[in-house]
Amino acid sequence: MSELYEKSLIKLELDQVLEMLAACAGSLQGKEACRRLHPSSDLTDVQMMLDQTTAASDLCTKKGNPGFSEVRDVSASLERADRGGSLQPAELLHIASVLRCARNIRGYVSEDDAPTCLDTFFRALTPNKYLEDKIFGAILSEEEIADNASPALADIRRHMRIQAGKIRDSLQKIISSPAYSKYLREPIITIRQGRYVVPVKSECKNDVPGLVHDVSSTGSTYFVEPMSAVNANNALRELEIKEKKEIERILAELSAEAAAHRENIDLNFRMLVQLDVIFAKAKLAYRMRAWAPIMNDQGRIDLRKARHPLIDAKTVVPISLRLGTDFDSMIITGPNTGGKTVSLKTIGLLTLMAECGLHIPAGDGSELSTFHAILADIGDEQSIAQSLSTFSSHMKTIVDVVAECDDRTLVLFDELGAGTDPAEGAALATAIIEFCRRMSSRVVATTHYAELKLYAMRTEGVINASCEFDVETLRPTYKLLIGIPGKSNAFAISRKLGLSEDILKEADDLVDKSDKDFEDVLSQLEAQRQQMEAARREAERLKTETARIKQQSEEYSVQLQREKDKAMESARREAQKIIEDARAAANLASEELKALRKQLQDSADATNINQRQAEVRRSLNEMESQIRARQPKVQRPEPKRGVMVGDTVELLKLGTKASVISINKDGTYQLQAGILKMTAKADEIYLLDDNHPYQEKASRPKHSGREMKVTAMPMEVDLRGMDSIEAISVMERYLDEAMRSGLKQVRIVHGKGTGVLRAAVQQALRKNKYVKKFRLGVYGEGEDGVTIAEFG
Repeated sequence: MSELYEKSLIKLELDQVLEMLAACAGSLQGKEACRRLHPSSDLTDVQMMLDQTTAASDLCTKKGNPGFSEVRDVSASLERADRGGSLQPAELLHIASVLRCARNIRGYVSEDDAPTCLDTFFRALTPNKYLEDKIFGAILSEEEIADNASPALADIRRHMRIQAGKIRDSLQKIISSPAYSKYLREPIITIRQGRYVVPVKSECKNDVPGLVHDVSSTGSTYFVEPMSAVNANNALRELEIKEKKEIERILAELSAEAAAHRENIDLNFRMLVQLDVIFAKAKLAYRMRAWAPIMNDQGRIDLRKARHPLIDAKTVVPISLRLGTDFDSMIITGPNTGGKTVSLKTIGLLTLMAECGLHIPAGDGSELSTFHAILADIGDEQSIAQSLSTFSSHMKTIVDVVAECDDRTLVLFDELGAGTDPAEGAALATAIIEFCRRMSSRVVATTHYAELKLYAMRTEGVINASCEFDVETLRPTYKLLIGIPGKSNAFAISRKLGLSEDILKEADDLVDKSDKDFEDVLSQLEAQRQQMEAARREAERLKTETARIKQQSEEYSVQLQREKDKAMESARREAQKIIEDARAAANLASEELKALRKQLQDSADATNINQRQAEVRRSLNEMESQIRARQPKVQRPEPKRGVMVGDTVELLKLGTKASVISINKDGTYQLQAGILKMTAKADEIYLLDDNHPYQEKASRPKHSGREMKVTAMPMEVDLRGMDSIEAISVMERYLDEAMRSGLKQVRIVHGKGTGVLRAAVQQALRKNKYVKKFRLGVYGEGEDGVTIAEFG
């Protein structure tokens, strides 16, 4: 890689993108590897790296980001261990961390996952859980070895604890003794130079026989090891020496085992670093909303809505351009700060990113080419020390560019020919571009020279482009327009900023007529372009709106047909159910009539019953015919409460009233409609009166029982289907309300059954103070199935 190419990478700010990539890596070695990335000119290698990034992105989407923070460079430690050296606890912990990371990353993918181009890396990882667990089990931290690292170490430390306890007990007797306490500075036990001592006053040091191990900074306290503790401390010291030797043995053993697996651990480390870099590329692609470009090595570039990665995504304006298809060179013109240099850098930087295996922040379907070199002359490198002016510094770089460019080179010129006489500068710029084109290089150049605009218009294979500028707001739009030369807009900007009209007129007179005519043509072209662009946007808007309305219309039509079919099917099912319910009711009525007929002795009465049965069937058939012709549903207000036992409801399908006998466990209701009993769901009935018949509301006006309308209270209560406790409770509330309503006589329906409910009702009636007398019903009243009660 040439020095000019290296400088071009810096000018195009690839190093800043790689720094962003390094921030996405999890390990220090991964970050360093990211910073060392260099573009590749080999199409196969570039495509492989892009595929790896794509595969990592897919895995991150499905499984989340893997962790690489435990990856450490342990090659030096393994080299020393291989030579017989004993590693420190921290080094062994780093080796175990690498093994644990390798095991976790190896388990990141499973056998059931679809194969990817990253499988080679995953399969190359060789976890060693035995060595990993052995190291983590023996070493608790960089300063602490676990007791269970070996049986010998556990035994030594057990004896050390026992010996230390004996020493403390011995010294405790001394500091607690009245004979010695007067010699002590404080009654405490401390440690100096690894031995247990007591603090003795300096003037009493000879009164406590023992060894002096330390003196306080003021000299007032001597730390003395009493003679009675010397042997015990010596024994403890011997145990400490044994402990140290055992720890050294354990570390040496672990180091030897690590050295035995050196190659696998080194391979794990290298694979983990590579995977860390690949997944860092995937993370960066997610943050940039980037995609993999289509790559070629033919010099074709087709960027769609490309964004410069170092500009805030909220403010950057995407550009679209192509190069290397019907033209190989592009001349970008326009005012300063209009985005020319950014467009130039975007082309070069995105190409370099792709050559490093990075996804690019551009639209899907963008295409880039690999190049042997991307040579850029961007920025001012004037140097006083080297006596280089602006023009000289540019020309020095251009000399190197023309010396290196070939058919696999992308050349980027910023302000080509600037810094010298405009006529000579324009001529030089034209000649330089022509030379690069003869070398088959791809060229993109920015300039202000009108001569280069004319050159692009007249030369096949060269195209004009411009960065749009809004003269009204004096702000660039940063939009790159292909095929249209740009204007400097110097007069318009000066006029907007308040420059005198006299000066502007004089300057306008000094402009060459041909140049003025050319600028006028550009102005007309720009005006026409803006009109066409506005018309295109309006056409796109109308097209989008039409498509949206069409889609809504189609969706509404489909939904309407679906609802229609659903309503028809629901109506058919409901009608069928009503017919079936009606037939069942008719059969039930027929059975009851037959039962009545059997009870009758008189044949004349049986004839009458048959007539009544025929009438019932006829009426039911008429009802069935009416049901088949469905009537529109009537909108009703929502009831204020739920349906309770004793309520009067309307059967929505039949349009008849019924009383609620009981509520079943499945939420359905047992109803009594005349002589018919039936079961109905909650959505098949409607509560006719929100006031419960057995519960007087507090808001009801208070009248005497005699003034209450009799019709406000039903003449009977139906207790069938209830147990005795529930039935008596309902009956008591009903009798209370009936008494208040002024009724003289009520009918209590309890059914025949086993007679248990009838007995409970009559027993309760005997105890009720309102009931004067009661009796069983007679024929026509319900016979033994009802009890007639009269109030006194």
